[in-house]
Amino acid sequence: MKEKRKDSAKTRQRLLKAATKVFASKSFTEATIAEICEQAGTNVASVNYHFGDKKNLYAESWRHAFHQSLKSYPPDGGIRDDSNPEKRLQARIRSLLHRVVDQNSCDFFILFKELANPTGLLMEILDKEISPRRAAMHSIVKELLGPQATERQVQFCHASIMGNFFYLLHLRQLNVNRKTTEEKLKIDDIDAFVDHVIKFSLAGIREVRREISAHIKSKDIRQGEVK
Repeated sequence: MKEKRKDSAKTRQRLLKAATKVFASKSFTEATIAEICEQAGTNVASVNYHFGDKKNLYAESWRHAFHQSLKSYPPDGGIRDDSNPEKRLQARIRSLLHRVVDQNSCDFFILFKELANPTGLLMEILDKEISPRRAAMHSIVKELLGPQATERQVQFCHASIMGNFFYLLHLRQLNVNRKTTEEKLKIDDIDAFVDHVIKFSLAGIREVRREISAHIKSKDIRQGEVK
């Protein structure tokens, strides 16, 4: 019985691995169960057994690719939750930007295909998997800005950081159909770029916090004069 369960688990993993590669190279519509099964060394019945249908396999293959990417680049960067918030933000920025440029991160290739030919099949799973990471970054930014920061200020700072992620994502998407190295758009030194983003982001947050403190101080002075 244990051997059967073990073999079943292995089959499921082979299907996920194969589906990840196929969906990363082809859209949901273009990809076929037959091709996925051929690469996985199994049959159509195994897809029905483990995933029910192609739609579920598609969603689960993205989840599988996403978690493989997170395994290579842990979102927290190995920094403890009780560490200095600046260090925690640095770690999250570094992890996020390195993940998006890694050519082995198949979740982004699957996402590109979905954006080009929307099926709507990934919306729920994207929200479920990405929302906790987004909330964690948002929380750190809020902590760095201080308790007097408005939600709008937190959102603006968070968006300014994430803009760098979308910039790299855009470059990667543009490179999908560029065949030669000479054609591809790239940042020559990703570590230098990451260091710049970290420095720029922290400086911006400090400046916004300074403005918040100055505004509160000015408001207190005005109220004191009125009294």
